[in-house]
Amino acid sequence: MKKIEFVKPVYNLNELPKQELPTVVLCGRSNVGKSSFLNSLFNTKMAKTSSSPGKTRSINYYLVENKFFIVDLPGYGYAKVSKGERDAWQRLLDKYFYINKFIKLAIHLIDSRHEPTILDIDLHNFLKLKNIPFFIMLNKSDKLKQSELAIMKKKIIQFFPELIYGENFLFYSAIKGTGKKEVMKLVSELFIT
Repeated sequence: MKKIEFVKPVYNLNELPKQELPTVVLCGRSNVGKSSFLNSLFNTKMAKTSSSPGKTRSINYYLVENKFFIVDLPGYGYAKVSKGERDAWQRLLDKYFYINKFIKLAIHLIDSRHEPTILDIDLHNFLKLKNIPFFIMLNKSDKLKQSELAIMKKKIIQFFPELIYGENFLFYSAIKGTGKKEVMKLVSELFIT
C-alpha cells in the first residue's frame, strides 16, 4: 500500500463522499498522534500535525489505493474548546458511526504513557456495542523503557480484558516504526486482494 490521497475534510455529514467504499476510522483523544500515525504508515506529510490538541476539527477522508478510505476523526476530550463545541463534535461522531455502514475497522489510539481515560473506555464500549471490529494502538511507545512497556501491556489488559497482544492491540511508534509492519499487514489483509 503506497498510494494515498487526501479526499476532503467533512464538517457536515451531508458532505460525506458519495463513493461507497470500505472504511477504516482512526479515533482517540486529542493529541494522541492520529495524524502522525497516518503519516508514518504511508511515509507522507499529508495529514496535518500540530502540538496544539484539538486541531483536527473535521472528519478527514483519505483514499488508499483507490480501494478504501482511511478516516481521521476529530479527537475527543480536549478541554480548551467550549463545552458546546465538544458536545457538537460528540453528536457529529455518534451520528457518523450510526449512518456509515461501511466501517470495517476502528483503530483506537491510546497514549502508551497514560492509562486509558474515561473517554477511552466510553469509546471502547461504544465500538463493542456497535459491533465495530477494533484494534487498539498504544501510541508513542518510543517514549517508554522496556520495563514500562511491560507494565503498560498488563495494565491495558486490566482495563480491556478481551485484548490479546498482537491480535487486537499493539505498541506503535511513528518515530521508530514499531508496529508499522503489523498495521500494514492487518489493513492489507482486510482490503487489498
